[in-house]
Amino acid sequence: MSFFKKERKLLLAIESSCDETSVAIIENGDQILSNIVASQVKSHRRFGGVVPEVASRHHVEQITLCIDDALAEAQVEPEELSGVAVTFGPGLVGALLIGISAAKAFAWAHGLPLIPVNHMAGHIYAAAFVQPLTFPLLALLVSGGHTELVYMKESGAFEIIGETRDDAAGEAYDKVGRVLGLSYPSGKEIDELANIGSDTYHFPRAMIKEANYDFSFSGLKSSFINTVHNAEQRNEPLVKEDLAASFQASVIDVLVEKTVRACKEYPVKQLVLAGGVAANQGLRAALSERVLTDLPETTLIVPPLKLCGDNAAMIGAAAFVEAEKEHFANYSLNADPSLSFTTI
Repeated sequence: MSFFKKERKLLLAIESSCDETSVAIIENGDQILSNIVASQVKSHRRFGGVVPEVASRHHVEQITLCIDDALAEAQVEPEELSGVAVTFGPGLVGALLIGISAAKAFAWAHGLPLIPVNHMAGHIYAAAFVQPLTFPLLALLVSGGHTELVYMKESGAFEIIGETRDDAAGEAYDKVGRVLGLSYPSGKEIDELANIGSDTYHFPRAMIKEANYDFSFSGLKSSFINTVHNAEQRNEPLVKEDLAASFQASVIDVLVEKTVRACKEYPVKQLVLAGGVAANQGLRAALSERVLTDLPETTLIVPPLKLCGDNAAMIGAAAFVEAEKEHFANYSLNADPSLSFTTI
């Protein structure tokens, strides 16, 4: 029997794992009625990264406003909802607790069940807004905090078959961006510069030939920094566009090669590219090309740009799966900043 007993299948979803305060109203698991996102990028830019205390304060200021805006834009009343979904990890513990507290309060006030959602599952289920997910599938999750290959035999089942052993890809982008003197976050600007430049510096492709699906980007980061510092000490000119292109080529080559190899070992019907770095145009193009040539039986799904970053719509999509499995939480739900999927 379905959990949803009201005339419409509606959930309110809350996301506050890092520096975006977001609330969405989702219908049927694949329709976005509203997806309000209050960004904090300008507040953190002067620090060169996210400051947890600043992020938490912004969440406190924005969360109730976002809830009101999401309901108003969707033209939905609280009594029409069937549940409240919320990210409970991974992420910044203070930021997570703001969203969880708001979700508990709203659920209690309106007599609604509470649905806990893994933030990374949300990124994968953002693809459900593009087309229905078909299993088994493989997801390449690439963000500021995570780089993982996740195998899904069925809906709601997650197994990590490969992950980064040090820096996440997005983290490496931001660190390299600081060396280049770019503003935070640096990913989009590096992608744009890379599109102009050429791979002339030939940075290492770490672990690309190793017989596993793990990643490592700390060596690439160190090689990049050493190249820049050595050139500056010798007063040698540096071409920023070529540096960006060379760095990005290294990241993309490793990500694409290992992902395609995994798809051949774990025969899958769909490949999902998800996470903040999924917005990278170079990665999208390279993965699309390899899937066409090497994986003709596999469908690549990439969420639209607005759903690649942190947002509550993706949490709502994942929550429909959790609700149907009757995975609910009580008011003792706590934040789990290190929450992870199962590792094979």
